[in-house]
Amino acid sequence: MAGAESGWSEKKVFDTEAASFLVKELRERFGSGRTRSHEWRVSQVKALLKAVVENEDKIVQALRFDLARPPLETLVYEIGMFKNSCEVILKELKHWMTPEKVKTSIATFPSSAEIVPEPLGVVLVISAWNYPILLSLDPVVGAIAAGNAVVLKPSEIAPASSSLLAELIGKYMDNSFIKVVEGAVDETTALLQQKWDKIFYTGNGKVGRIVMTAAAKNLTPVVLELGGKSPVVVDSNINLKVTARRIISGKWGLNNGQACISPDYVITTRDFAPKLVDVLKTELENCYGKNPLESEDLSRIVNSNHFARLSKLLNDDKVSGKIVYGGEKDEKNLRIAPTVLLDVPQDSLIMGEEIFGPLLPIVTVDKVEESIEVINSGTKPLAAYIFTNNKKFKEQFIKNVSAGGLLVNDTVLHLVVHTLPFGGVGESGMGAYHGKFSFDAFTHKKAVLYRSFAGDASLRYPPYTDTKLRLMKALIGGRIYDIIRALFRWS
Repeated sequence: MAGAESGWSEKKVFDTEAASFLVKELRERFGSGRTRSHEWRVSQVKALLKAVVENEDKIVQALRFDLARPPLETLVYEIGMFKNSCEVILKELKHWMTPEKVKTSIATFPSSAEIVPEPLGVVLVISAWNYPILLSLDPVVGAIAAGNAVVLKPSEIAPASSSLLAELIGKYMDNSFIKVVEGAVDETTALLQQKWDKIFYTGNGKVGRIVMTAAAKNLTPVVLELGGKSPVVVDSNINLKVTARRIISGKWGLNNGQACISPDYVITTRDFAPKLVDVLKTELENCYGKNPLESEDLSRIVNSNHFARLSKLLNDDKVSGKIVYGGEKDEKNLRIAPTVLLDVPQDSLIMGEEIFGPLLPIVTVDKVEESIEVINSGTKPLAAYIFTNNKKFKEQFIKNVSAGGLLVNDTVLHLVVHTLPFGGVGESGMGAYHGKFSFDAFTHKKAVLYRSFAGDASLRYPPYTDTKLRLMKALIGGRIYDIIRALFRWS
């Protein structure tokens, strides 16, 4: 059922008092139990899917305004992936909601038990600017599928997308339980001062720490989808052209590198690096032409602050002479060309932080196996990619590299497999979502044990005798033979 009002997105002032009132109102409404029904959940998933399908052109236009995003990227990575999420939920939700029967032990005989999934309550989703539609609606639809009331705080850095999300949710959704709060730091701060049943945040580690600190005051669980320096290891025994194109697709074809799972840097051997660079140059020109700053197929940098940040990384004395391709900038139009750097030192600025842009440094080693040590010397990344046909090295890499997700012989595609959890580890995040993992992220698995009044043994009640002690020891051990011995007092 679509609400008449668009919720709190239209309020001119959203302070702590307004945030408190909003949460209180949602908590009271959640107490009605309406969101718990399968029918309500399905109706809202369908409504959100309808909102996206009927407004594809508006979504494409919003992303063109916010990021100069090529329409194909929006249709695939924002709209297409969200459609897939909804279709999986609509197909599987009844099964996910069904209590899971589990075995019981002889210590509780006779009994039965099950795990009952229940919604957490009132949850907050704080979204990111780089994929402002998908990274807002994917966790929101997971929270709805789990039966929660939801507040979405879109990113103010993508203002057209934020405004559109408020409009669509206000028009299509049941605003008694689903709200949007637009704004910036003040509004986010007011929201974080409230008690939530879960907070789902997508963004950077600096803000992630602020979110987690605020959540800790109320012992609120969090999902943090962060990022990190996602490495790409390139062995020499591979199809070089395909490898280069897949790196390009995952780096520059993904919002011009402004994505949490974009390849952040490449590791390859000193001998193989020149070959890789040559093929990257050729394939980049095939994709974006001789003047990539004019290409309609590259997103722009989101704002002047990020442009300045990326320029600083390029202007670092330690890497300014390492550019082997690209490096062109257009500050007026916030455009930076695909840029490849070779033999970048580990102590350079570009290797000290997540790049989140169109710059790709290449780190060289003597042997490709040394790449594992290079990766493990830093924080755990959100994704790690390896291109190799060496089975032993592949197994070694999977065993020894800790990352949110690994992908062999491609980049970023693990994101679209709904049977895989998507999330980080260590400083790249905590918690996971996608597919059933989204449902689980916003669900409490409640343990339920059923017993009848039959079979009530005196064993558990005082007075405690030696016989009871022997039987209790046997029951705790759970071995039938020991229980029989205890009953008959066999030594």
